[in-house]
Amino acid sequence: MTTIGIIGAGLIGSQLARISTDAGYDVVIANSRGPETLAELVAEVEARDTRQGSITAATAAEAGAAGEVVVVTVPLKNLGDVPVEPLAGKVVIDTDNYYPERDGHIAELDAETTTTAEMAQAHLPTSKVVKAFNHIYAEHLTTKRSPSGTPHRRALVIAGDDADAKAWVADYIDRLGFDTYDVGPLAEGWRIQRDTPGYGPEYDVEQLRQATAEAKRYRDM
Repeated sequence: MTTIGIIGAGLIGSQLARISTDAGYDVVIANSRGPETLAELVAEVEARDTRQGSITAATAAEAGAAGEVVVVTVPLKNLGDVPVEPLAGKVVIDTDNYYPERDGHIAELDAETTTTAEMAQAHLPTSKVVKAFNHIYAEHLTTKRSPSGTPHRRALVIAGDDADAKAWVADYIDRLGFDTYDVGPLAEGWRIQRDTPGYGPEYDVEQLRQATAEAKRYRDM
C-alpha cells in the first residue's frame, strides 16, 4: 500500500493520519515543531484497534521524501515553508483555505486572479497538485465515513490539472470512506472555497454538483 506523507499535523492532518492508517496506508507525518512533539499522536494512532498501517513522525523534508503521495495541510501563510524538492514529480494533495485574518491579505486572492490550489501548484511546479479535504470539518473525517455504495454517501470535491493524479486521489478518498465530485481544473477550486454553498454541508455527489454550480465569486456576491 502507498505511503502517505503528511506535512502539517493540525486538525485535518491528524485526522487524515488516523483514517489513512485505518485504511491500510503507512503514514509519515510532520509538523513545524519537530517530530518529538508528535509522540502523543503517534501513540494514539498506534493504539487504534482499527489501524492497518503504520505511522512515523518526521521532519517536513523527511515526510515529503518518504511519501509516495504527500498531503500539504499547513496554514496558507506557511505555504512557502513546504519543501519543494522532496515533492518533485509526486501527487500532492492541497487542503488549504484562505483566511485573511490568519494568513494576512494576499493580493492575488483578494483580486480573485488565482486560487489557493494554483498557488500551491506554483510553489511546487513539478508536483501534481490536487485540491481536496478543504470543505469538510476535521472531525467529520472520522465520524461521517461510510462504505462505498452507501446511498447518499458523503462526497468531497476534488480539483486538479492532471487526470491521473485526480484518479488516484479519488480512489484514496473512496478507501477513506467518501465519494468524490470532480469540479475540474485547479482554477475551478474557488467553487468550494469558504463562503460557497458547498463549503461545510454534508452533501452527496449530486448535491455537491448543484452547490458548486451555484457558487459565486466574492465580487459577484
